[in-house]
Amino acid sequence: MKELFLLFGEFFKIGLFAVGGGPATLPFLMDLTEKYDWFTMKQLTNMVAISESTPGPLGLNMATYAGVQTMGVFGGAVSTMGLVIPSIVVIILIAKFMEGFSENRFVKAAFWGIRPAVTALIAAAVLGICKVSLFVVGGEQLQPEIKTICLCAVIFGLLQIKKLQKIHPIVWILSAAIIGIVFRF
Repeated sequence: MKELFLLFGEFFKIGLFAVGGGPATLPFLMDLTEKYDWFTMKQLTNMVAISESTPGPLGLNMATYAGVQTMGVFGGAVSTMGLVIPSIVVIILIAKFMEGFSENRFVKAAFWGIRPAVTALIAAAVLGICKVSLFVVGGEQLQPEIKTICLCAVIFGLLQIKKLQKIHPIVWILSAAIIGIVFRF
């Protein structure tokens, strides 16, 4: 029972402070890999992949997945509620005071400061995910996974072509999954 309260509390904090949506949850989740043995960094990268390829918001999917990984289905429900409750409360408060709130100079100044901080948190999380996804720890050094780096580079290169940017993300994800199955066996 204590573990469930801890799980709820950690995801409540994430829901309260992960300003910027799903990607902003990544640094918090990376921190959880160091604080608890709930999931590893490698499992976190799998969570990101699964959460990005399933319907629904990234942060919500990751909270549910992390909770299920940690304590089964009930853990998934607890972590999801922990993540969602702060947002519900904040949205209700903002909706109630929206008129005066949006033009308040303190609010504008706060968001001016929050945006770059969230961008930095997301960038740090992306670098961490890239490190775990594209490299393998061999002894004390990171060794590149050449096939993975090549696939990443090819997809990144293709996404620079204007026409290909219009292809739905599901097509990219399914294509990458098929390539992964073919080249990993």
